[in-house]
Amino acid sequence: MKHNVNSLVGYTISATDGELGRVNEFYFDDKTWSIRYMVVDTGGWLSGRRVLIPHSALGLTDWETKTFKVNLTMEQVRNAPDVDTQKTVTRQHEIDLFSHYGLPVYWGDIFIDGTIGMVPLPEVGEIKIDDGALKVPDKPKGDQHLRSTMSVKGYDIAANDGEIGHVEDYLGDDNDWNICFLIIDTNNWLPGRKVLVSPHWINRIDWSEQKVFVNLSKELIKNSPEFDPSKHTGIDYEKDLLNYYEEAIKILKKESAK
Repeated sequence: MKHNVNSLVGYTISATDGELGRVNEFYFDDKTWSIRYMVVDTGGWLSGRRVLIPHSALGLTDWETKTFKVNLTMEQVRNAPDVDTQKTVTRQHEIDLFSHYGLPVYWGDIFIDGTIGMVPLPEVGEIKIDDGALKVPDKPKGDQHLRSTMSVKGYDIAANDGEIGHVEDYLGDDNDWNICFLIIDTNNWLPGRKVLVSPHWINRIDWSEQKVFVNLSKELIKNSPEFDPSKHTGIDYEKDLLNYYEEAIKILKKESAK
């Protein structure tokens, strides 16, 4: 099932022997668009310390009580390597963390976008994984492509022929914890409307300018199937959305070939 990622902020994190705190934000890998960590605000328990909980430590989720259960003890979390969530999390930090928890590292995963197993459109700029980023480095390096969902919220979105809005939220799959779509607020361009953009359609991201460039035209986006954020985005809608772009691009190719 898919969820608005920002709606999960504030969920309780429960260890096997007590409550750890609440979700403050998430870190995702900007190469695979997979959520890798929950940042947990521990409140008074650890004097306000924020800790990283790998998504691989997750157990069952109680959606009714808004509680993520993790397969860790409070003592394990208390003694975990200290990571400053306000600074860059290096690969060495991650290695130390996974080693402490006895969890397998995640790098080496393939890019799965969660869109019901459908092949993404090759014409709109698939993201390719940097093979070098999948190897454990001999020495700690800087940013390993981890990004905060809260910090990327608000980034401008630019189509091939102009800006269309900004990132408002994300749709994530609770099965594999992949970000399937970015939810874009187009209020300054299409008042009262939001659209979905798949990570597969992103051409590049300018982190310094806080702007995401998608390899689609404004006209294509404008005529795409309407997204209603108040309703659950099901398989039928995703099929309609992907089929729309596939057919539209075929038509454009035929017209340009004339």
